[in-house]
Amino acid sequence: MKYDIIIKNGTIIDGTQQAPYTSTIAVKNKTIAQINSQIAADAKTVIDATGLYVCPGFIDITNHSDTHWTLFDHPSQESMLRQGITTIIGGSCGSSLAPLLHGSISAESIQKWVDTSQINVNWLRMSEFLDEVGRHKLGVHFGSLVGHGTLRRDCMKDAVSRPANAIEIEQMAFLLDGALKEGAFGLSLGLMFSHGRSATDEELLELGKVVAAHDGILTIHLRDEGKDILPAVTETLRMARESGARTHIVHFKAIGRESWEHLSRALPLIRKGREEGMDLTVSTFPYKRTGSLLYTLLPSASRNGGKDMILKRITDQKQRRLVVENLRSMTLHFEKLIIASAKNTPQVAGKSIQELAQSQEIAPEEALLEVLRVNDLAVTIFSETIHEKNIAAIYLEPYSCFATDGIGLEKPDLSQNNHNLVHPRSFGATAKFLEEFVRNQSLFSWEHAVSKMTKIPADLMRLSDRGVLKKGARADITLINPESIHDEATYTDPFQYPVGIPWVLVEGSIAVENGSLTSKRAGTILRAMA
Repeated sequence: MKYDIIIKNGTIIDGTQQAPYTSTIAVKNKTIAQINSQIAADAKTVIDATGLYVCPGFIDITNHSDTHWTLFDHPSQESMLRQGITTIIGGSCGSSLAPLLHGSISAESIQKWVDTSQINVNWLRMSEFLDEVGRHKLGVHFGSLVGHGTLRRDCMKDAVSRPANAIEIEQMAFLLDGALKEGAFGLSLGLMFSHGRSATDEELLELGKVVAAHDGILTIHLRDEGKDILPAVTETLRMARESGARTHIVHFKAIGRESWEHLSRALPLIRKGREEGMDLTVSTFPYKRTGSLLYTLLPSASRNGGKDMILKRITDQKQRRLVVENLRSMTLHFEKLIIASAKNTPQVAGKSIQELAQSQEIAPEEALLEVLRVNDLAVTIFSETIHEKNIAAIYLEPYSCFATDGIGLEKPDLSQNNHNLVHPRSFGATAKFLEEFVRNQSLFSWEHAVSKMTKIPADLMRLSDRGVLKKGARADITLINPESIHDEATYTDPFQYPVGIPWVLVEGSIAVENGSLTSKRAGTILRAMA
């Protein structure tokens, strides 16, 4: 038999946590045809993997390429492929691009990242959205969750700052049920954001029951990741218990020095829930700095009511003074709050709030509010607020897995200094995870680390033919050099691809060859089994 590709002399880490072994992999017709050290057949392409680990393609289950529109602007998703990521799941943290009742009106849920006046939406249903994405020849496989905030805007339009009534909850449940039947993998909640903060227990429970009926997954951006993280985790446990839905906390972390100690109490809560029979899991990214929306640092009461109400509070002088006073009581470290992106003033990217305040000769609290006002709240920041020991503690949990929380991009034209930054996780998260926590710290074995990037997320999404290297599985394969793998991306220069990931196969096609992107775009649209 003549195979398409043979990968020989590599150390296979198959995703199952089985000990690494040396063998040969043969690929034919998009799948793994054989894994056998005795393969002697010919192939169109032979890859010598001497000194390399041969792994399943990495799976990123918390990805934002859809809501940041880079699925359409950068369909190659090069920064994902160059990390060895072959599958991404969008619709994260409460925002998705479908289903839509009002076309572009409902797409306003992504206005924090995209100028929605510049985009065209030619779909309403989840099936129509997935069909449209499939026409763009992606470099990676793509599947989607349903965003809770998207459902709320569908059914409540601009009134998302209040609890939904019974009719609106019924409408959301109907839309969710339809989207799940059309291939969505579950429901994502963004309880920290304005579109999710007003949701009642009744609303969340009813939607969770719909997810459970489809064996979908309920992913949760916690209501609070700071000092009130324990009540937020308790709320999650209650939803999991009462809805029966498989429940996953995304980018799990404790933000801020005062909250760090709470993580050691939150993890036992999750363990106890699992012991009681709840299907609870978590994922996180391997960086100490968050990449988040600046407005989420505003005092809780100042974030109520949605975008227009928040802007009114920080524009009206009387209300603004009250917000400033509340900010002063929060002891924020303004010198550590670095602007990553600002929709209308990208020239401030890379500067701290403290630097903005000094340049304008105003208080840092005023500088924070002013940059929010000028940019219609569309400001993201890097903030060093996570303890590295807590990241390690999360990864050590057997029910945890890896995710980037990033977006797929290509390197921008850096000849102009007037550009926004992105979190380095969008370019180097996989290398950071393997370099820091496996090679440098020996936190766990390579086979356990690879499982957290492949089989565990594949199982969560019920992707039975991905996430493992076995005969008959889809030929999504990533080769890494355990000695040289390194995250080159930094907060000041994030647009750097990692080293030590020389080969990536997507559906049996070579997407990365000797460290360079090829022209092959073999990504497919993934649909959950209804």
